[in-house]
Parts: sequence; C-alpha cells; structure tokens
Amino acid sequence: MVKMLLVRVPRLRLAVSATTRPRRPTEVDGVDYWFISDEAFDRHLAAGEFLEYHLFPWGQRSGTLRSELERIAADGGVALLELELNGSLAVASQMPGATTIFVDAPLAELERRLRARATESAGQIDERIALAAEQRKLARLFDHVVENDDRERAAAECTAIVVRELGLPSS
Repeated sequence: MVKMLLVRVPRLRLAVSATTRPRRPTEVDGVDYWFISDEAFDRHLAAGEFLEYHLFPWGQRSGTLRSELERIAADGGVALLELELNGSLAVASQMPGATTIFVDAPLAELERRLRARATESAGQIDERIALAAEQRKLARLFDHVVENDDRERAAAECTAIVVRELGLPSS
C-alpha cells in the first residue's frame, strides 16, 4: 500500500527507517532501510537523532532518523512514515499537525501475508500476530482507521485522506 500511495501522491516521500536487522538479499541499503549495527543505533539514540524507534520482541530495533525528515523537506517533499503503533503515537505527540492512519488488516489476512512472504520464523509470525491483536485495541488513538481487507480499496481510502489533509486537488 505504501508504494501505491507514493505513486498516487507524488509529493510524498518515504522516510527510510534505520534498522538493526540483517539485510535480506533483495533489499538495498538506503532504499529499503538504512541497515546499521547495534552500536551505530545506540550512538544515534544517545545523540537524540531518532524521532521514534521500536524494539521488536525478537531483539531487532528500527527507527526514523530526524535527518530523513530533513532530507525530504529539503527536496520539497512531504514525509510518509511507515511505523509501528508506538512510533506513530510518538511522532503525533512530537509533531503537531502530523496525520496518523491506523491500517488494520484482518488478523487471518495478516497471518496469510506473513506466511506467504516466508521471511520470518513461525515463532516470529506468531509474535507479530499477537502484537497486531493487541495494537488494534489502540486504533482509536489515530486520526483515521483504514481496513486493509482489499489492498486497492484501502490504498484509495488512504490516498483520499492524504490528498484531503495536504489540501491537494482530488483527481
């Protein structure tokens, strides 16, 4: 859905997250993520360079570097952040005017997608499903909730929200 939104609203630019997890064979550093060591993550964190970050139950960390937002703004773009729940709430509290959208996939569909992707262990998938079930209880804290039962419909709904929030003409 993020890719669809970026195509439909060209002014948006994806803020590339930094992560401590190993790079997958098809991923490109600086495009999919900034792949950094735990030590580098700690240095950025100590320097206050993360807008938000998340520690996953299996030990990896991911976060948004403030420099990503600066890079996007310098290019005249509007930052799109793809975040975990706590990261979204942290950004909303630090950046008045930020718009939050909780994208909620039915749990059975989320499990199907994760298993089809086959990039995580069965235990990690189970942990992600359990986490998603807990997180949906907090959806009411977001500005908008979009049900991702059908990717095309959900992308259209997200696009309409972003276009309206940015004050862009609808197409």
